[in-house]
Amino acid sequence: MADLTVYGFQVSTYVNIVRLVLAEKGADYRFHDLAGEMGGPRHLALHPFGRVPVIDHDGFVLYETAAIALYLDEALPGPSLQPAEVRDRARMHRWISTVNAYSYPYMAFHLGHERLIYPALGIEPDEKVVAAALPKIDRCLEVMAADLADGRDYLVGGFSLADLFALPSLTTLARTPEGAARLPAHPAVLAWLARMQQRPAAQAVLAMVGPHIGQPLEHARSWVENHRPRY
Repeated sequence: MADLTVYGFQVSTYVNIVRLVLAEKGADYRFHDLAGEMGGPRHLALHPFGRVPVIDHDGFVLYETAAIALYLDEALPGPSLQPAEVRDRARMHRWISTVNAYSYPYMAFHLGHERLIYPALGIEPDEKVVAAALPKIDRCLEVMAADLADGRDYLVGGFSLADLFALPSLTTLARTPEGAARLPAHPAVLAWLARMQQRPAAQAVLAMVGPHIGQPLEHARSWVENHRPRY
């Protein structure tokens, strides 16, 4: 059996994209929690930009989630998570880029941090950050609803990496008061989220992550100075 290690911290959006991919592939792996080592020498030796996730697959070390997800899908046995048709693959890549550029930054990095991560550390949320994120989130939900029109179950027709990239950010959004208020206005998105959360892979990852949700993420204290947007 191949030797596979995933490096990250438990509630990381992008780490959990990788764990969803691995669960869908039915792959065994070890999880190395870097929460206490973020920004330290071991972490920076794995990822020169100080982010997560990172994988080590039989000595092949790889960072950046899109690269990892595509590699794991092609390198590991199990069902393919990429559409066979070239235009559907293009739409899948468009969704991966959309999550990276728009959905994740506003749903998880801005709103999720202010409502979920910082309060657990006793840090007051910055309401200017929340207010600036909300119109962007509304646009993301409108675009997602359009791609789920006509009763489609998944973002590009058939289930793919596009759905796995979107799921953690939408899950974070749903845990915030603003997200819970907005999602019912987009029933196709709400139905997609419920459908995705019922997948065995999603339930397996949630079982691993669940005990850590709402717990203080100590290394996130530095995010207030290093990552929080300024308005």
